[in-house]
Amino acid sequence: MFDVVVVGAGPTGLACGIELKKRGLNAVLIDKGCVVNSLYNYPTHMTFFTTPELLEIGDIPMTSLNEKPVRTEALKYYRRVADHYGLTIRQYERVLRLDGSDGAFVARTVDRDGVGHEYPARKVILATGYYDRPNLLNVPGEDLAKVIHYYKEPHPYYDHDVLVVGAKNSAAIAALELFWTGARVTMVHRGEGIHNNVKYWIKPNIENRIKCGEVKAFFRSSVKEIRRDDVTLSTPGGEVTIKNDFVFAMTGYHPDLDFLAAHGIRLDPSTQRPYTNPETLESDTKGIYLAGVIVAGMHTNEIFIENGRFHGAQIAAAVERALA
Repeated sequence: MFDVVVVGAGPTGLACGIELKKRGLNAVLIDKGCVVNSLYNYPTHMTFFTTPELLEIGDIPMTSLNEKPVRTEALKYYRRVADHYGLTIRQYERVLRLDGSDGAFVARTVDRDGVGHEYPARKVILATGYYDRPNLLNVPGEDLAKVIHYYKEPHPYYDHDVLVVGAKNSAAIAALELFWTGARVTMVHRGEGIHNNVKYWIKPNIENRIKCGEVKAFFRSSVKEIRRDDVTLSTPGGEVTIKNDFVFAMTGYHPDLDFLAAHGIRLDPSTQRPYTNPETLESDTKGIYLAGVIVAGMHTNEIFIENGRFHGAQIAAAVERALA
């Protein structure tokens, strides 16, 4: 019997595990991927938009060669933190469901070999993030293998016709890197132009590439259909069909709200935010706490590592009181 099962081993899940261990509570962290799986799936050469100290957890300093850390530095840091605290982590296990109730939960999982496991626990913390569930285009052909929802690196797309859907940071970075690597890049976006929140050192760069015609762009437009060799776009001037080898649908991601609802956790109808106690972050289902970005529902731009990491101490203190 564990005191707590933490579902998710990202930075917020690790922060929860650390704070529970500091309080002498026995916790197991379970993740369907590797430790900090979302960060692992970020673009290979990604640079964070924040400084190292804002990514720190467990009072362990983070250092980087430059002002802003890169993906490989973050992965190394979180591995080091997990080792330092000796956290119990089960990787590559998917939590299928939570049975039982407060004080007597059972997390039922399946590993990558299809073997089932059970983890009894008195409390549960859900720190599942949102990066694993992409927002779909919902157009014919989206299920083709050439449609990609996660941009990793540009090399495999050299000398290919590539469509990037979206105009926020991830789309702008992907479009630039693909162009620099020799892909023929077209962007399509429903809005009037590159999003205003794109980082100040990226926005003028992609806009200049579009202005001089090096990257083609269709604004106030959308994807209508994806086929093996081309894509049809709906534009203000009518339908346009362009040659295409790969589609990067950089349309964002969302939390697994169905999993929350299946366990009795109510959502605000307008925002899809789960109802939680603001002091303890306990959900409507007694004994189940929410940590990290899932607290924000569909407003995934409100909670990041920088502020979600503090949920660990908040929840651990509440769990300690509840189990006293």
